[in-house]
Amino acid sequence: MPPQTSAPIYANYPAEKLTIGAGPAIFHLATERVVVCYHSQDKCWFLPKGRRNANETTGRGAEREGFEESGYRNRLLPLPMKHRQTDPDEGHQVFVTEPIWTQLLPLTSTSQYMLFWYAAETVPPEVEKEYSDVQAVTGGNAIGRKYDAPPSFPTDITLAQRLAQDRIVDAEGKTTTYEPVWHEGTGVDDEEQMYQSHLLPIAEARRKLKGSVMEDVIRRAWEGVQLRMEMETEEATKST
Repeated sequence: MPPQTSAPIYANYPAEKLTIGAGPAIFHLATERVVVCYHSQDKCWFLPKGRRNANETTGRGAEREGFEESGYRNRLLPLPMKHRQTDPDEGHQVFVTEPIWTQLLPLTSTSQYMLFWYAAETVPPEVEKEYSDVQAVTGGNAIGRKYDAPPSFPTDITLAQRLAQDRIVDAEGKTTTYEPVWHEGTGVDDEEQMYQSHLLPIAEARRKLKGSVMEDVIRRAWEGVQLRMEMETEEATKST
């Protein structure tokens, strides 16, 4: 059963009482796996998430937090989904990067946390090559490391074309599937150094997060991936 949707509420928060956060479900599409983190001290599974920076968009904040907490560089994945935002393109923008779920979580008796969940994907090998992490000069951890946001998912390619980017052909003509790069030490504090990240089959990841909004983020996102594939296949068939 998916989590219950809350009833609409009236609420007002001044800036000093509201924290806005975001997190992604990061898929490696080619192998149908998703990134799930494990807290080595608290012994719990979770999707990466955290506060966005001042002047940072919520979507970019989700990508950055996904990278810092899991070590996998990622970008938001445009999917077909129902939403209530305005549509200035009158339906031409079929695939969107809107939040899949939004949670309101109390921080204290007087302050509020608003958390947006997105769908994302690991970046292809050519994008990964363009970036390198700048490690901190002290202690070997990543505090002080500069984060570089990857380019957004291209609007002019299909998911089938994107999957082809993760197929690697060697000199002998043998084809293998690209394994996303895991970056060590991307956590920005001592707490995040205790996070372990795993690329798990989707069904296994859902079992570990069973009953939570995070499980439903994975479910909804993967259904969106499958629907986009179907829509693009149908469109390709019509044009041939």
